Amino acid sequence: MIGRFITLEGGEGTGKSTQARRLAKALEARKLKCLVTREPGGSPGAEEIRKLLVSGEPGRWDALTETLLIFAARADHVARTIGPALVEGRYVISDRFTDSTYAYQGVGRDMPRETIRRIESVVLDDFKPDMTLVLDLPVDVGLARARARAKGAASDETRFEKFDVKFHERLRQAFTDIAKRAPDRCTVIDASGTEDEVAEAIWTQVARRFALG
Repeated sequence: MIGRFITLEGGEGTGKSTQARRLAKALEARKLKCLVTREPGGSPGAEEIRKLLVSGEPGRWDALTETLLIFAARADHVARTIGPALVEGRYVISDRFTDSTYAYQGVGRDMPRETIRRIESVVLDDFKPDMTLVLDLPVDVGLARARARAKGAASDETRFEKFDVKFHERLRQAFTDIAKRAPDRCTVIDASGTEDEVAEAIWTQVARRFALG
């Protein structure tokens, strides 16, 4: 059995975590082994780095330091979690991967794209997802959802939500542009519908891509 690597991308509050779990359940219902993971994080070492990235104030790190921290976490994530699961033949579903770095640190924080590409080349070589689902939602709706979620969970993982609205508008455009540049890998999903509607749209695309019926 060949493992498949699927990533969910998008701005804050687009429902990636929820939809990753829904997709895994749909695959498991068809007797396919799955692993749901996330970035930053996904392995013990990467989760420790996550704590540095997603809490505190927006200016805690400059763009280069932030990018290096993210790729350090990603290297551990791929080596210890994603890679072994793919070798076992699992479908790996990750809430964020390298596209988020190009959006958040690249477009959002003005990190040169070529600098990110060079770091990516060293850390990941040519490793990329088999399929990327970009969940798209108006910024005001996504931020309202994200803030309500954080408040309900009493979470301190709110650093990126504290960036201004213009930052988040740049992110939304960045993800749209990423999808346009890689149409063979990326599919944009309208995340403004109900949870069930979005899950159905995602399943339609995944089933078609991997001939799952």
